[in-house]
Amino acid sequence: MSRIAFIFPGQGAQYCGMGQDFYEQTALGKEIYDTASGLLGFSVPELCFEKNDRLDITEYTQAAMVTTSIAMMRVLEAEKGVKPDVAAGLSLGEYCALAAAGVMSDEDAIRTVRERGILMQEAVPAGIGAMAAILALDAFTIEEVLSDMEGVQIANYNCPGQIVISGRKEQVEKANERLLAAGAKRAILLNVSGPFHSEMLTGAGEKLFEVLEGVSVSNPRIPYVSNVTAKYVTEGALVKDLLKKQVFSSVRWQQSVETMLADGVDTFIEIGPGKTLAGFMKKITRDVNVFNIEKLEDLDKLSVL
Repeated sequence: MSRIAFIFPGQGAQYCGMGQDFYEQTALGKEIYDTASGLLGFSVPELCFEKNDRLDITEYTQAAMVTTSIAMMRVLEAEKGVKPDVAAGLSLGEYCALAAAGVMSDEDAIRTVRERGILMQEAVPAGIGAMAAILALDAFTIEEVLSDMEGVQIANYNCPGQIVISGRKEQVEKANERLLAAGAKRAILLNVSGPFHSEMLTGAGEKLFEVLEGVSVSNPRIPYVSNVTAKYVTEGALVKDLLKKQVFSSVRWQQSVETMLADGVDTFIEIGPGKTLAGFMKKITRDVNVFNIEKLEDLDKLSVL
């Protein structure tokens, strides 16, 4: 019997048209998008399906991504009867994992990430912060290089050979030079609107905690993995503090996957736009089944389960 994890991508995977077939061809998918529109006060289908300049702006991206992934997940569960044993999500995707685990309602997840997106967008003036992807250099060496540098830190441990750093722009650029000298194959500045998952967003995390005080959370029905600790969370009382810290802490994605692997998870279903997490998985292990659900027709892939 397969042990199944639902995993959800984060910001950056969005594209115009994501989830459109779920909206147009399933009643449940349409209901979730329309509910999100009512909650947020703007048309989420228009945001996701029509060319516009908002989809890549953080305060809109986050709500669009979470609505889309949740719609895909609920249709998958309803039409195929597939249920997860555990859940995890990369950064923003952790809110979809919370919904999958029954920690937060779908509606609260969507509302909360809208506020999260606004707070993260406004946290640091444009041009002050930066992020960079460091390729083909091990985590230990990167940690060593950054250890005596202020204003820059690891934002994402994605997979072997791909780590993202974040912080003050000038410090990130200086770190890139040092990391290339230390053996990195490439150091690529990312086209992002802020230094996410760095200490520069500590204030945004504190403000998010105030938002979370008004959100109801429950004990997880299934364990989910926290980005901050890369460990299972099984108590609702821990959730809000972890989500606060997640905004300005490293996302330990590789370690999160390793936690699930050690628990016997052998089937990972990535639910949401793109195949980012499936790509990371290939570099972490090839000894598991990996499926991706981003089109309605992808549900047929799961007939083997």
